[in-house]
Amino acid sequence: MRSPFVPRRLRRLVVLSAALVAAAAVIVVVGNGCMKHRADAYLYPAGADVPHRTYAIVLGAMVHGSQPSDALADRLEVARRLYAAETVERVFVSGDGTHDEDGVMAAWLVARGVPPDRIARDPRGFRTRDTMENAAALGIRDAIVCTQAFHLPRSIAWAREVGLDAIGVDADYRAYAPHLRDTLREAVARTVAMAEIWRR
Repeated sequence: MRSPFVPRRLRRLVVLSAALVAAAAVIVVVGNGCMKHRADAYLYPAGADVPHRTYAIVLGAMVHGSQPSDALADRLEVARRLYAAETVERVFVSGDGTHDEDGVMAAWLVARGVPPDRIARDPRGFRTRDTMENAAALGIRDAIVCTQAFHLPRSIAWAREVGLDAIGVDADYRAYAPHLRDTLREAVARTVAMAEIWRR
């Protein structure tokens, strides 16, 4: 004989699950809003005139063998243009050294005219937070962060949190194929970053 309490328990479980999902959604929305608000004053569109800084910071992304992905190539192109215009004096490339992201980035820049002695490499940029902490540990005090617009709020928030006088230039030189997974990942990553910053 089926228990008469099962439907009631099931309803309670559904209500609780819905409440948890709603609470998580609110946390994500609030976290994203706070991070965007913190970064907005420091963001510049691609091609804009930006103030001088000592370093350009290029955050790593996927590489294909010895070649950067389209997104990473666009980040590097922003840094190259900033260096060529003497808006920055040096470039800090940071990525996952197990995939030689920093090596691929450095080689790309050298092949396009940036002297090797003007490039600092960081093979321990596994996360955005790692990149900014490693930059600060190297003695970098001011920088222009080069990455796509969706990634800039989190990047700038971490850069300024660790003490860098940082601004950001978006690297959206082309239309990228939209991926819901990437959008959701960044939304969650911003929320996690905001929580980490609040705890510091």
